[in-house]
Amino acid sequence: MSVEKTQLDGSSSTNPLLLHLQQTLTSCSKSINGGDLNQSQTSVSELVNFLDSVSDAAVPEPENEDAKTNALEILTEIYNLLCSPSLDQEIIDALSFELPKSVSKFAGVSPEFLEIAGRIIDRFIKTCSPRDMLSILCEALDSPNKTVKAAAYVSPLISGLSEVFLSIRRRHFEQIKVAVPVIVKVVNAISSESDYEDTELETLFDRVVKNAHCIQAVSTKLEDGVNEKLRALLGLYVLQILALVSVSPTHLPFALRLACFLPYCDVSYLGLITGSDVDTMSRIVIGEDEDDCMSFSSHVYLGASLSVIWAQMYDEVARAAKEDLSVVKTELQNNQMKRWQAIGMLKHIFSSVDLPWEFKKYAVDFLLYITSGDISHELDDEHNDSSLYMTSLFSALQAITMIIIYASDTVLRKNAFEALKRVLADIPNSQRFDILKALITNSDSSMVAILLDLVRGEMHRESTLRTSIGKNEVLEADNKASQNTLFWSTSILELVESVLRPVKGGPPVLPENGDAVLSALNLYRFVLMTESAGKTNYTGVLSKNSLQKAYNEWLLPLRMLVTGIVAENKSDQLAVETVCALNPVELVLYRCIELVEEKLKH
Repeated sequence: MSVEKTQLDGSSSTNPLLLHLQQTLTSCSKSINGGDLNQSQTSVSELVNFLDSVSDAAVPEPENEDAKTNALEILTEIYNLLCSPSLDQEIIDALSFELPKSVSKFAGVSPEFLEIAGRIIDRFIKTCSPRDMLSILCEALDSPNKTVKAAAYVSPLISGLSEVFLSIRRRHFEQIKVAVPVIVKVVNAISSESDYEDTELETLFDRVVKNAHCIQAVSTKLEDGVNEKLRALLGLYVLQILALVSVSPTHLPFALRLACFLPYCDVSYLGLITGSDVDTMSRIVIGEDEDDCMSFSSHVYLGASLSVIWAQMYDEVARAAKEDLSVVKTELQNNQMKRWQAIGMLKHIFSSVDLPWEFKKYAVDFLLYITSGDISHELDDEHNDSSLYMTSLFSALQAITMIIIYASDTVLRKNAFEALKRVLADIPNSQRFDILKALITNSDSSMVAILLDLVRGEMHRESTLRTSIGKNEVLEADNKASQNTLFWSTSILELVESVLRPVKGGPPVLPENGDAVLSALNLYRFVLMTESAGKTNYTGVLSKNSLQKAYNEWLLPLRMLVTGIVAENKSDQLAVETVCALNPVELVLYRCIELVEEKLKH
């Protein structure tokens, strides 16, 4: 039956908006029943424009009672129409393509509007093809929307997808797989921009967690092969949503609910923190599809590492996941390969710009624990290809340096520095120097200074060990280690040069790079004095060409620069800090010049 023959509550109303709605719906009915495609599209567009005008009046000003009353009457009329048993299915199908998006825009007015928008969408789901509704709702979620209440707008659409999941009759995995990236994308966009105290955001999170329950309900009814795929898909979805709800540590209730899914998805904390379970689920869900890989990978690894850190923060999260975190940490202490994998996973937390610092604090604590005590170093250079893990470890170290530089908490900075040293110590000697060199090359001045000091410490340790072994004449195997002069090589001079004579040429910028310059000078002085005292020349620092290069290309241009800056600012009281900052540099610089001049004389 057409709209004009369907009784509406507002058909006799004096409200001009209801009368206009009735006329627009009648026009839609006639054009749809008449088979005129162009006219029907025009009529539906007019209906959409009308609804948009009503929502535009109500959403920005929810305190406007007249606008709210009009909007509520309009939505009620539409819902009553859709509930009419005499309404033609052809009309319902035509309206289903546009109305879910239009009525969702009203959801930002109040919880009452959110509820009725959800009921209208639910009505379409009950009367239309689930497959069509999945595409319609995904398109509505994926469409750019400039409403002032984005979280409220998507909430009824996401709830609608839950009902669609339960209504699908075949190809469950394929269809749900289409929806999951869309949901994650829109929740990510909203959570990264919203006021985190907003209850609408919590309403949104509640609905995306309910989606997970619906996916699980569908999965339990399927045969083994499809069940495995859907469980893996659920696991990836849960991890991504966990990453998004972690915009605040106050979202513990959502973390608890999501943790309950992990046992069903057949994943463990050890598999999550090492990334192995993530890789397994990804292979099951994604296969060789690179496009799918891009759509799923963005938050999965962050969520996997956060699943463990939530348990580090709250014991009840581990209980919800049916895990014993102490067993996991002990395993990581005893297995170097898995420990490296875990460090690589933690980098996703360390480098995230959206996470609160509290998560990074607990992640650093976790890292300190697994690198403490009598940890295993069983993965030796001779029998394993440790280079496979170096890229990931380097990225993790880079992320840790960002915490050292930018964290406002003194304790966190101190712990992060300790974690940096422990991770470096966990790297084989054969790769440690290259890692440090790469870090120095890709860091700013203050971090370069810290890293150069670490290099000097490594050289001192290596020199002391070599001297001690030489005196005691211990086992041949240890003596073999004593000959390892990985840090005592010409590469050290290249490091010094990269600071004292940057790639762009000329002396370094002062006083901005004063910390790095001071550390580079101290390192050069240490190498020069140690090689002289030991009558060695592992680094080539004592060769005439190296001495002349250091003197003419590093030290003299730097002296000219420093004396010029000091002279320029000597009479300026406001620049006293600049002069004071350069005093240590000037002191060490002149000592280096004296040492080089002395060596050149001989």
